Amino acid sequence: MNQTTADVVGIGNAIVDVIAHTDEAFLEKEALVKGTTALIDAERAELLYRMMGPAIEASGGSTANTMAGIASLGGKGAFIGKVHSDLLGEVFRHDLTAQGVRFDTPAATSGPATARCLILVTADGQRTMNTYLGACAELGPDDIDPDLVGAAQITYLEGYLFDPPLAQQAFGKAAAIAHATGRKVALSLSDPFCVARHRAAFRDLVAGHVDILFANEVEICSLYETADFVSAAAAVRGHVAVAALTRSAAGSLILADGAEYPIAAKPVARVVDTTGAGDLYAAGFLYGLTQGLPLPVCGETGSLCAAEIISHLGGRPERSLAQLVAEARNR
Repeated sequence: MNQTTADVVGIGNAIVDVIAHTDEAFLEKEALVKGTTALIDAERAELLYRMMGPAIEASGGSTANTMAGIASLGGKGAFIGKVHSDLLGEVFRHDLTAQGVRFDTPAATSGPATARCLILVTADGQRTMNTYLGACAELGPDDIDPDLVGAAQITYLEGYLFDPPLAQQAFGKAAAIAHATGRKVALSLSDPFCVARHRAAFRDLVAGHVDILFANEVEICSLYETADFVSAAAAVRGHVAVAALTRSAAGSLILADGAEYPIAAKPVARVVDTTGAGDLYAAGFLYGLTQGLPLPVCGETGSLCAAEIISHLGGRPERSLAQLVAEARNR
C-alpha cells in the first residue's frame, strides 16, 4: 500500500479478543447482560478471565475487524488505534499487518496495558462482551495522521471509542481533516449502551459530521429514543447521506437520497458466534462504496461478509472474502 493512500482508514479500539463458550447460568450468576458490551477495570478482567472456560485468543476490536475484512476483499485498509508495547500489543500489530492492513500508530511505552475483550458465547451464538480498554483510552488527537486521513476515501469512526474524552477530540480532528480534503466520514454506533451514555454527543456528531452511518436496530432506536424501528429510520433521514441499518436475520435497510433499499440476510447453515457481524457488514459495504458499486450491491456484499463471520468463532474472516464474493457473483 502506498504510504499515504487507503480506501478506508478506521479509527478504533485496538483490542485482543479472548473468546470462550458459556451458558446462560454463568451470565446470570455474574450479572452479565446477554448480547451487550460492558466496560470493566483490570481487576474485573482478571477475575472473569480466571472463571472462563477454554478460550481462543485473537486480535479484534470492531474497526480493526472491519479493516481486516476490507483487506480480505482486496481493498486498502489502514487503522489508527493505541496499543501498549507489551506482548498483547505486539500480537495485535502482527495479526493486523499480516492481514494486509496498515497500522503505524506508535505503541505506548508507559501507562495501561493493551486492551482485551472477554467474549462469552452462548449456545445460540449470542456474544456478551466485557472490555478492559487499557491503552485504548490513551488515543488522542496527536495520534491522528493528517496525511493518511486526508488521502483516504472514507474515514471510519468506531462508536465504542467514544467514551474517553481524548478520543472524542480525535474524532473531531479526523472528521475535520476528511471533510476539508473532500473525503467522507462514516460512523458505527457500535452498542446501544454506548449510545445511551453519549446520546446528545452522538446526535450532534451524526447531524454535523457524518456522511455514512452504520447502526443495528437497537442502536438506531436508542439514538432517537423510540422502540419503533420505522420511526427511528425516519428520524435519521436528512442527517446523513447514507444510513445502513442492520436487523440480524431480517437483513438490512439502506437509506439514501429519499430512497430505501431492503437487503436480505444471507443464509448460514449454523450461527456459531455473532461476534463481528456488524463489523464485517460494514467492511463489505465500505469496500463496495470505495469501488463505486451501487448501494444495493454494497449491502449485499456486506450481508455476504457478515454471513461468513457468524459461521465460526471470532471476528476476523477465516476464508478469502474476495473469493467468496466472486463465487456468489458467478452463481
